[in-house]
Amino acid sequence: MNNKHILKSMALGALLVGGLAMQTACTAGFEEANRPGHKVSADELDRDNYSTSSFLTQLVNEAFPEQENTYQMTEDLIGNYLGRYMTYANNGFSDKNFARFNAPNGWVSWPFNNSLPKATSAFKAIAAKTGREGVLYAQALVLRAQVYQRYVDMYGALPVGLEQDDDAAYSSQEDVYKLLVANLDTAALLLKPFNSSTVNDENDKVYEGKVSKWYKLANSLKLRMAIRMRYADPAFAKKTGEAAVAAGVITSNDDNCAVTYVPNGQYKTSIEWGDSRACADLECFLTGYADPRLRTYFKPAQKTSGRAIVGCLAGAKIENKKKANEIYSAANVGQNTRGVWLTAAEMAFCRAEGVLAGWSGMGGTAKDLYEEGVKLSFEQWGAGSAASYLENSTAKQADYTDAEGGFGQSQAAVSTITIKWNDGATAEEKLERLMTQKWIALFPDGQEAWSELRRTGYPKVFPVAQSTSGYSLKVPNRIPFAVDELTKNPTNYRKAVQLIGGNDDYATKMWWQKK
Repeated sequence: MNNKHILKSMALGALLVGGLAMQTACTAGFEEANRPGHKVSADELDRDNYSTSSFLTQLVNEAFPEQENTYQMTEDLIGNYLGRYMTYANNGFSDKNFARFNAPNGWVSWPFNNSLPKATSAFKAIAAKTGREGVLYAQALVLRAQVYQRYVDMYGALPVGLEQDDDAAYSSQEDVYKLLVANLDTAALLLKPFNSSTVNDENDKVYEGKVSKWYKLANSLKLRMAIRMRYADPAFAKKTGEAAVAAGVITSNDDNCAVTYVPNGQYKTSIEWGDSRACADLECFLTGYADPRLRTYFKPAQKTSGRAIVGCLAGAKIENKKKANEIYSAANVGQNTRGVWLTAAEMAFCRAEGVLAGWSGMGGTAKDLYEEGVKLSFEQWGAGSAASYLENSTAKQADYTDAEGGFGQSQAAVSTITIKWNDGATAEEKLERLMTQKWIALFPDGQEAWSELRRTGYPKVFPVAQSTSGYSLKVPNRIPFAVDELTKNPTNYRKAVQLIGGNDDYATKMWWQKK
């Protein structure tokens, strides 16, 4: 993003915060188009572009949280660490964190109290200004779906306004998912007639106004959710996934959902602040596979220990941040690196799993789509050809050897899964192979990595380096509700606990954890 656009975004954010009166801008050049039940003119299509753009910017910032504080509190400290991509390098985080199932109250509450209200208020403003019509409203529906899915997958229930008489009332994860699928259907219906148009390109940090790409993103989010529901509601998941693929999901890296925010969120947390370093789990899979993405994901450690890229065990007791920063690898990311939030590779792996689940119309065999996912990921990261990699039937996860003077301990490999697809393998082995490669390709979207790890149990991960306060799990199933909900919203809090079907702790499973 250049300085001109940065200044524009800052100005738009100021308009949002200050509640200043905003005027409507017009953009010429749109042809009239038909939508079911309505004749939409060019002026109507582009109405309120200026007045809604500040709210759209705010919604993007919560859906794809690249701003450093939002990124750290809603993505890095939670998804990246629990998804076993990164781990804590800050000794101040060492004793209380999500990996050890005892995160501070402020961490637990931050997504709910700080990010969710901003997203909700921005969406409501856009809905009001657009009359719940048009392209901008459709974009808002897509962005809200991204926000709500991330947060309901953290907490297990979420207040999303389904209870009309009480905005603070929680809805079950199942109901939230089905609301979002319906919302994405509406978004796709609104977007499709304008797939050849460019709308509000000056303020669109995601796709520069290209409506066709937003349409594919809407369908792709549907497929992501369908796969997530696969074991919880097989019939609905099948219907939703088949419809999403038929409508058209992302199949090319040119259409990947990515956001430029300067500075990149992970750059701040890993490079500038030095709070996070590579996790041993991902390093050992990539090292064992001789995977060229290893050096595209991470930087060589400042002090090498027999290998250039060195990860740290999740939950290790970091006693010295400076030393941890020297002996473990940082993320290989720059200030201007685009944050990637949904990719063609992910969609290929989703379609491959759809084949394994017996879904129709996925566009190939499980083997074909598995290999397509790997190839697309290699292409995305500039890792060269994947041909020889995909033929490797012997490489496995490497044992973990801690850095010299490190803060963990060596571990034997916990996975024996290889790379080459085997049509004769058991259904479970096929799933493990598929999910391991999907997890590798999802980097750096730790939230999705954590969700898929919880849903399937794959990839297999190392034990937590320190005690987890009596929990026997390697990875939390959820994070507790915002602490102050118990005092500020007690009736709804108690109902929320009932909705998740267990205690308000780290062990209670998500609705979709039915495998």
